[in-house]
Amino acid sequence: MKPSEPVDAVEKYMRRDKPVIISLDGITYSHRTGEQELCVLKDVTLDIMRGQSCAIVGSSGSGKSTLLNILGLLSRPDSGEFHFVGYDMCSASSDVLASIRNQEIGFVFQSFNLLSRLTALDNVALPLSYRGFSRNKARQHALDHLKQVGLEDRVTHLPSELSGGQCQRVAIARALVGNPSLILADEPTGNLDSQTATEILDILLALNREQSVTLIVVTHDIAMANHFDRKLEIRQGKMHEVAVARDDKHV
Repeated sequence: MKPSEPVDAVEKYMRRDKPVIISLDGITYSHRTGEQELCVLKDVTLDIMRGQSCAIVGSSGSGKSTLLNILGLLSRPDSGEFHFVGYDMCSASSDVLASIRNQEIGFVFQSFNLLSRLTALDNVALPLSYRGFSRNKARQHALDHLKQVGLEDRVTHLPSELSGGQCQRVAIARALVGNPSLILADEPTGNLDSQTATEILDILLALNREQSVTLIVVTHDIAMANHFDRKLEIRQGKMHEVAVARDDKHV
């Protein structure tokens, strides 16, 4: 395989204006603990439209994070079909998956996953270095996105010098810096107080509305889930669509 092939594959498939960004059909996933095999996901079938916001809920250990890892191309399902804007993810090579992850998917984690020795600016600029951006250009893009989340006065601070909410804003800026078509967030407000959690939720939903970035968030907070277009619950490994409490939903 030539070095340019993964990038070419991303350009070939991601330029298409696909109304369905994610399509899952019969997805199953199991993991083994000792001699016991546990089926985490069973026949999950789901379509997500471009620009939608979706909350994935369920009890602890229900498979929410497992599903998010599959959607983020970090894990492969045992069986079933997974298409991302029409491209078959199950048959894609590791190089192509890595390129799509880097160019089309932004990740936001509960624990922020910032590099402790890098400033806020350089944490956000880091993903662009993998695309061959010059240091100056990557840092300019990073600065633009830190301004977008209200942290232009914290660009030279290390993560240890920032509050939890500020660290999560840095993580959101990092997820956005590559202009992804999809943001995946795993309990993004789990380590934050209620006021800060509301601020982070507002930022994510505003980005979804204003930039039409597809947003998928795993959360245990049912009240938070009611702010999204769709609420998807995993019970005993199966996916169920749950009605959103519209009275509680952001306008």
